[in-house]
Amino acid sequence: MSHFDLKGLESRKVDIEKLMAEQDFWEDTDKSNKILQENKTIEVRLTQYSQLITSIEDINILLELSEEDSTEEDQEIENSIIDQVKDARENLDRMTMEMLFSGQYDSNNAILSVNSGTGGLDAQDWAQMLLRMYIRWSESSGYKVKLIDINSDPEAGIKTATILVQGQNAYGHLKSEKGVHRLVRISPFDSSGKRHTSFASIDVVPELNEDIKVEINQTDLKIDTYRSSGAGGQHVNTTDSAVRITHIPTGIVVQCQNERSQHSNKDIAMKLLMAKLIQLKEEENKERIEDLQGKYSQITWGSQIRSYVFQPYKLVKDHRTNEENANVDAVMDGKLDNFMFEYLKQKV
Repeated sequence: MSHFDLKGLESRKVDIEKLMAEQDFWEDTDKSNKILQENKTIEVRLTQYSQLITSIEDINILLELSEEDSTEEDQEIENSIIDQVKDARENLDRMTMEMLFSGQYDSNNAILSVNSGTGGLDAQDWAQMLLRMYIRWSESSGYKVKLIDINSDPEAGIKTATILVQGQNAYGHLKSEKGVHRLVRISPFDSSGKRHTSFASIDVVPELNEDIKVEINQTDLKIDTYRSSGAGGQHVNTTDSAVRITHIPTGIVVQCQNERSQHSNKDIAMKLLMAKLIQLKEEENKERIEDLQGKYSQITWGSQIRSYVFQPYKLVKDHRTNEENANVDAVMDGKLDNFMFEYLKQKV
């Protein structure tokens, strides 16, 4: 469905409201949650469209006022026009970006993993900052975020974390973020106040739909259980509910510890493993999962896709597209659409 298919979106929303009114709507929780998420995504798109139309109407009114006799308010009107055009442009860019999704799994949910790299405590702190940035972006974009796994450090930050971002085109957006992210700043962990460079990697795979079947040889899997250390209350800390699965031929390791039961954690870990195997199969142009061999190289350090400089100046720069934003604070609060948009345009 096209993002600009207003009638189609409105019609689908009416259909969803009818489904939600049915007596047995909540009997299938997974299905009902997907429908609710689709409804939320449609509402976000309709709101974007409404805001764009309102902005254009406001701009036309301001232009009419500016053509009248000169007054002391001319400069104020001009500034308002500039602000309104800027807002309308950003809204239009967000809507246009939706039309650039052409990948097989772009419409799927996304599984995003953050891994601290070179830089010790600074890298772990950086990984936690990136996790917050993606959660803020997801929530502000109308997506639902679910924590799958997190490995925190008692001193600072996180070593690894994985989240599930649920909503239409979540993977289409977030696939642009896969790679190494570089931070330059004065370290809060260095009493001498020296500038440090830290690295963290982002890995993104689509959550596969239930109708996609992946044949995995069970003898190729090593499944370990351990005591969870993540969120979830006292229960997860007193039983071996966490699950780690290693795909021996490729070396891919996935884990989940945030659900209360070992069974639930294993199901989620298997979904994550299947997504990584399919992605690797496509990247290596293999016909079967069984043909995949060798260690899985997630991301190579040193090949950063984006740099975030806090000192001696402030700038976020994407090295693939040369897109820049000097408002580092806004970026860390989840303002990432411009980077995603430029990446998608480049790919097209």
